[in-house]
Amino acid sequence: MPSRQNIEKCSGKVFNYWESAGLVWCALTEYNGRERRDWYGKENMIRWFVYPGVVLAAGMLWVVSTLTCAAAAETDAIGLGLASAWQQVLAENDGLQAMQEEVREAEFRRDAAADLYWLEIGLSVDYLYADSDVTLSPSQLLGSMAGGSQLVPYVSSIAAASGMTVAQLDRALTSRIADRQQISSSIRGFWPLYTGGRIEAAQEAALGRVNEADKRLKNGERERFETLVRHYFGVVLASTVLTTRHETEEGLRRHREHALLLEQHGQIPHVERMQSEAALDKAVVERKKALRDLEIAEAALSKMLKNDGAVSPEDALFLNDTLPPMQEFLDLAVNNHPGILLLAAKREQAQAAEKAEKGRYHPTIGMFGSYQVYEQDDLAADLLPDWLVGIGLQVPLVERSGRSGLLNAARSAIRRIDLLTAQMKSDLSVLVERSYRQAEQAAEEYRGLRSSLALAEETVALRSKSFNQGMSTSLDVVDAELFLAGVKTQRALALYQYVTALAGLCGTTGTPERFFYYQKTQSNEVR
Repeated sequence: MPSRQNIEKCSGKVFNYWESAGLVWCALTEYNGRERRDWYGKENMIRWFVYPGVVLAAGMLWVVSTLTCAAAAETDAIGLGLASAWQQVLAENDGLQAMQEEVREAEFRRDAAADLYWLEIGLSVDYLYADSDVTLSPSQLLGSMAGGSQLVPYVSSIAAASGMTVAQLDRALTSRIADRQQISSSIRGFWPLYTGGRIEAAQEAALGRVNEADKRLKNGERERFETLVRHYFGVVLASTVLTTRHETEEGLRRHREHALLLEQHGQIPHVERMQSEAALDKAVVERKKALRDLEIAEAALSKMLKNDGAVSPEDALFLNDTLPPMQEFLDLAVNNHPGILLLAAKREQAQAAEKAEKGRYHPTIGMFGSYQVYEQDDLAADLLPDWLVGIGLQVPLVERSGRSGLLNAARSAIRRIDLLTAQMKSDLSVLVERSYRQAEQAAEEYRGLRSSLALAEETVALRSKSFNQGMSTSLDVVDAELFLAGVKTQRALALYQYVTALAGLCGTTGTPERFFYYQKTQSNEVR
């Protein structure tokens, strides 16, 4: 489908052809006025043979030029249906992709929280440097005994029998328990058996964050879907308005040509022709303004779809015969709106936080074990076991984490989320009712203007015919053309308002896919 900008360029060329035809027409008219032949003479030939030839030639030029320009413009715009455009937004929108990464991040964290119940095993390597070797002498051993002083005489007798002093014997019997430099390596493990529900709370909180990220993504999709519908059908509306402005300009151009002819024949005053000129000039301005509006709408749609060129919508504005009852939309909104589901996910996290804070009042039970992989070759290593296992229990009596305050904060968060949910449901009810009423009003407006459109078309034909016969003024024809353009524009705007209100309804109920169903089951009265 050719872009509207190229159609505008082609139309400009076509209107140049019409201008040329008009000049020829005027020249013939002036010539006819100078010669003043009778009805069956030269004037009759000009009226019945030359004039139609000029009109026919101009029409042929218009058809050829339009087809040529339209064919050349086919490659400039990308035809795209709304469903395809929506899939393109889902695949390429940076904001949605960022939200998808947020969901994946939360899923990875949820998977990580599932490992909290696993056995924790670690390898440790230690290096120790002390101020001296660890030794144990007989005097130290006797000094640590309750009855060690009673054994001192025996030590003295042993030293005398050995030919040594007590000090020499003490040094000779001193044992080196451990070197001052120690290197050791061990494998240690810990397995939590009971944590007061804190592990389950952490896992539930991680799952709640996944749900929150997912609902945030759904809410982002809802917002972008409604934006896409506004941009997409905004282009359709702007294109329709531009077409209407073209038709109005063409009608006023024909009226101007007729006014020129009638003025030259002295059938209308000069001011009537000036009114036709002014109306045509204003129509040109309105057509150019409509073109700029279309370019702005196309730019917004192209940016959203990340297309370098213009996008030509393939779907038209539509209307449905009937809509489901409002209560159906209300029920869907309070249960499926992404904002409601987002608050529900936040409530899950708040409940998990409450459960975790309660767990601080419960004991922690776990199994632990250790296996010595490497140790120094000394007495201490020989005395210590190579492996050990055990079970431990820890009961918090007094701590400074503020567990009571944190527990109350979690409960307060739950109450806050409940209040926000109630308020959002109330707001959604108002939003759904407003959108539903707007859709109904737009449909009624479109249907109600059907008779106005028929009247406007008949009025244009009647005023134009009356003007040519000298029974109406130029202002009457201009008013009729503008009235017709206004009715067409108002009906197109009503369709646009209906479509955007319907998109808002589908987005608010959390079911944007229903919009495509309504689009497929549209009424035949618009087609």
